[in-house]
Amino acid sequence: MIATGRLPQVVHTFTRSLFNASTARQLPIKSLNDPSVLTFQREAFDPEVPAILYKTFSDYPAIEKWFSQSPQEATGATLRYEYFDSYGEATVPLEFTSTAQDSFQQFRAPLKFFLEWTRQAAPESNDRFYLAQAPISDLPESLRGDLPTPKIVSDAGKGDIYDTNLWIGLAPTYTPLHRDPNPNIFAQLAGRKVVRLFSPDDGAEIFNYVQKSLGRSGSASFRGEEMMNGKEKSVLQAEVWGSQEGAVPTRGTVYEAVLGKGNALFIPKGWWHSIKGVGNGMTGSVSVLQVTSFE
Repeated sequence: MIATGRLPQVVHTFTRSLFNASTARQLPIKSLNDPSVLTFQREAFDPEVPAILYKTFSDYPAIEKWFSQSPQEATGATLRYEYFDSYGEATVPLEFTSTAQDSFQQFRAPLKFFLEWTRQAAPESNDRFYLAQAPISDLPESLRGDLPTPKIVSDAGKGDIYDTNLWIGLAPTYTPLHRDPNPNIFAQLAGRKVVRLFSPDDGAEIFNYVQKSLGRSGSASFRGEEMMNGKEKSVLQAEVWGSQEGAVPTRGTVYEAVLGKGNALFIPKGWWHSIKGVGNGMTGSVSVLQVTSFE
């Protein structure tokens, strides 16, 4: 637990890169412009292929009610504190990451603690608090109302939702390589995020290689502490993202999407993915976990 008195300081693409020892090529991947339920089911859900969903979340209430565009940079965003302050006593899950100290902690705290930190945080700080994987069901009712079930799910007959989570943080943010037990629609509310995806087989190859190189046999537990600091973080991050910005993994096939507000990414069941919040300002995302069946 971290003492609350200690406060430290669009472009959308979706391409596939195929790599082996001697060849490299990039291919475009399916994108769907505000698809109907039937189009989404036919083009992405049933064949279990990733797809970027343009404009699907563009009228989501939280986009305008929770965030305002930063005047300093076109891709930046800030929180609407006048809206959030009335919910300051709500308890939310937070993560604290310090790259300088190579430390990572998870804890729960009042929302006002996170809001106060974001007011004071220096963009260049090595310390980050991240409101991560917050269940929508735990939020106050009014905030839940800003995150309605998307039509692509609610109009799908038996389109069930396994879980829905919220992510808000000051860029840069990072989620390590993992896989979800159900299909996932990952929607961007503010800022930009880069997502790298791997098929079930290619992702398992990368994860198992990292585990073997460390002499371990762990499972892809979601945001486990061992994946967020220390040797495992650095080795896993290097395999997925490379040692330099824009580097390409040397194992398997990588799919990459750059998401801006209002757009979403369909991640099929079992597909491995790692996510980075980039640019300046606040990033916000909702993970509609998970569309499990259609009528």
